[in-house]
Amino acid sequence: MTTPRTVARQIHPEPTIEGAGVRLKRLIAGRQLDWLDPFLLLDHFGSNDPADFVKGFPMHPHRGIETVTYLLHGQVDHRDTTGSAGTLRAGGVQWMTAGGGLMHEEMPRSDDGRLDGFQLWVNLPAKQKMSRPRYQEFDASHIPEARRNDGTTIKVIAGETDGVRGPVREIAMQPTYLDVHLARGARFEQPIPRGHSAFAYLYQGEAKLGIDASGHGTDMTGPKLAVLSEGDMFTAQAGATGAQFLLVSGAPTKEPIARYGPFVMNTRAEIAQALTDLNNGTFVWREGRG
Repeated sequence: MTTPRTVARQIHPEPTIEGAGVRLKRLIAGRQLDWLDPFLLLDHFGSNDPADFVKGFPMHPHRGIETVTYLLHGQVDHRDTTGSAGTLRAGGVQWMTAGGGLMHEEMPRSDDGRLDGFQLWVNLPAKQKMSRPRYQEFDASHIPEARRNDGTTIKVIAGETDGVRGPVREIAMQPTYLDVHLARGARFEQPIPRGHSAFAYLYQGEAKLGIDASGHGTDMTGPKLAVLSEGDMFTAQAGATGAQFLLVSGAPTKEPIARYGPFVMNTRAEIAQALTDLNNGTFVWREGRG
């Protein structure tokens, strides 16, 4: 017998400025929700005013986490100390495993003055925090879609729905990452493994989220994030304007965290070591250190 995942908490977006002056909306890592193991941060960035984002995120360090950038509109140029460089375009995703340490920069741009997208930070288990950095990057043509007769489309970044499997794989936290677009009145169901943390970020439209066996759910209007209860099935139904939301789940690490800016480790001593490495020029991952 399935157990419905209902809405345990609602999180309102918090206006925040990050990087060199990028204005964004923060859903995880704010005053309302510090973290949702293994998810450390969720930001929704975007504006029709280039002044809100063109200064971008100049070269900065990461250690102990994965950063996931999913772009709806615009472009983001990136480069890092592994030698990787490129441009993430609308509809594409970059799943970066920082592991033992790298420096990178992300510089948004847009030909029409508009930018829209998300960045999610995912914790790494202790045994992988000092691993070799790596990327999984896919453009829009490599993000498969599941299409339903009621007009629903689901972009599958990680995990699986309707027999469609996302391209992001071999991630420790066994994530599901779906971008769900529901037409007016359309209903959506998705199994979520019991024990995994899960949230739905309704970024546009209106919907009833977390519908239970009796048909009760939580009416929400975007942008707003729903933290989901324990269970194994999530159900939503779009309102009169339709709905677009991210559905994300993953296995928690169940480990302590020590966090300092772009570093997330398990102990304060490991944070101190990251700062020492950064100051003495030994921060970037190298063979044999992890």
